[in-house]
Amino acid sequence: MGIVEEAHNVKVLGKGNSYIVLAHGFGTDQSVWKHFVPYLVDDFRVVLYDNMGAGTTNPEYFDSERYSSLEGYAYDLLAILEEIGIDSCIFVGHSVSAMIGAIASISRPDLFLKLIMVSGSPRYLNDVNYFGGFEQDDLNQLFNAIAENYKAWCFGFAPLAVGGDMDSVAVQEFSRTLFNMRPDIALIVSRTIFQSDMRQVLNLVTVPCHIIQAEKDMAVPVMVSEYLHQHLGGPSIVEVMPTDGHLPQLSSPDTVIPVLLRHIQLNIEPTR
Repeated sequence: MGIVEEAHNVKVLGKGNSYIVLAHGFGTDQSVWKHFVPYLVDDFRVVLYDNMGAGTTNPEYFDSERYSSLEGYAYDLLAILEEIGIDSCIFVGHSVSAMIGAIASISRPDLFLKLIMVSGSPRYLNDVNYFGGFEQDDLNQLFNAIAENYKAWCFGFAPLAVGGDMDSVAVQEFSRTLFNMRPDIALIVSRTIFQSDMRQVLNLVTVPCHIIQAEKDMAVPVMVSEYLHQHLGGPSIVEVMPTDGHLPQLSSPDTVIPVLLRHIQLNIEPTR
């Protein structure tokens, strides 16, 4: 195993000639895909990895300057694909990883057959003629809460994000991976994500994009999926699922898995 693979806890599972890369969002790690992986391994080579800063990665490898923008994570993704020797893949990115995959595809579109974006957003902050879901005061309160008492913030944020109470297995699972992050790293990562604005580069994304969105998501309003659809530079399609929460692959796998499998097989016709 190479240096990059080891740092990101890369696993390659399954059999087949085609690669599917699964990438997680903030506060989780590759285990967020545990319900989905069994449906893929008979037909695909499945690549799992952890974004730097996840609780499962070595905090000594976390470079606050490198990860002050999403480009740092995109460079990591490209390095992982290169080290494994992947020249083409289907990329499934959850939350921030939807945008990480989009950025990576701008510089290397040849590596991506398609991007499947689950609960992705190009900007979380409201703007003129744009509804991202948050005002700056909301984000400042979130950052302050993380800085003041990370454990308390985790236990409050997890049910809101997942869409359930603390008795929910999905909420408990998200709480576990969220709490695994080192608090100072969680603050840096949350700032990078929630203050990001990828709207200006969407038109540079030319690979086919499948936009998968929950009907109710406290982090990403449904209208964001339509914004992505209208502004991406290549062919795209939107599917809004009747699910609640920002981590539907964890909280509603019975609904989400058939949707993801269908979009893996579905090819969008290029727009003329």
